Amino acid sequence: MRLAVRAGWSAVGWRGDSGWFGRGVRVVAEALLERWGLRVTGPGMRGMTAVVLPVERADGTAAALKVLTPDEETAGEPLALRAWGGRGSVRLLEYDPPTGTLLLERLDERRPLSRLARRDARAAVGVIGGLLARLCTVPAPEGLRGLGEIAAGMLERVPEAAAGLASAADRRVLRDCAGALAEVAGEPGDRLLHWDLHFGNVLAGGREPWLAIDPKPLSGDPGFELLPSLVNEYRERDVRWRFDLLTEAVGADRARARAWTLGRVLQNCLWEVEEGCRRLPRREVAIAGLLLGR
Repeated sequence: MRLAVRAGWSAVGWRGDSGWFGRGVRVVAEALLERWGLRVTGPGMRGMTAVVLPVERADGTAAALKVLTPDEETAGEPLALRAWGGRGSVRLLEYDPPTGTLLLERLDERRPLSRLARRDARAAVGVIGGLLARLCTVPAPEGLRGLGEIAAGMLERVPEAAAGLASAADRRVLRDCAGALAEVAGEPGDRLLHWDLHFGNVLAGGREPWLAIDPKPLSGDPGFELLPSLVNEYRERDVRWRFDLLTEAVGADRARARAWTLGRVLQNCLWEVEEGCRRLPRREVAIAGLLLGR
């Protein structure tokens, strides 16, 4: 899976699709449309792990039916949304545990924060910072993946990954990121993290100007939340001020935020190497260099 910058949502005629996003979604969606008294009001949207259908409830309220592909990352979404209770995030209206399907409040999918980011990056990063400041104050509920276990797993994979890199410079970057992560991994934190809060995962709302969607929740340190907004709509010249703004917004210790962000860089790099790449992604190398003071 790729960090933060995923393939965008695309329109899908869910009755005609093939595979899981066709028959599987159709079976689940039709059962829940009937059970929850919903009416489909337009074409669905398909992302990497879900199909979302615009629907209307029996009382005329607009909502969104989200049918998920079950996996480790999406399993905690209802726990997170319940814990946040709509404070900075989309509201969970109904949940079907057997299928993992969510009924969510309807936001304006035509107005993602990414549109603002292209015009005014500083304002958009400020929105992300404000949301993170609220979301990360909530203690993580029981049952979520823990950052400590994830960090330990990454550190174990570094020697093999480093051996597969073609250049000594890339091996040094990988090991330096691992060294920074190792300094904080023993204190992983216990806050509720979104893990994938970037401009495309924030939509305009009615009751609040902007609300977070699509969490892949973790229990951990808020410093692990910053990288998505450094790499999304990426400009190297923006990295330092974005990092500073977000660190201040979440009230993080700068040194710890730096270490956790380097850990997040490490995570991205490990995915690339494990998919057969022999060079580290240049964007991640550049961010690591800036954070390491090179």
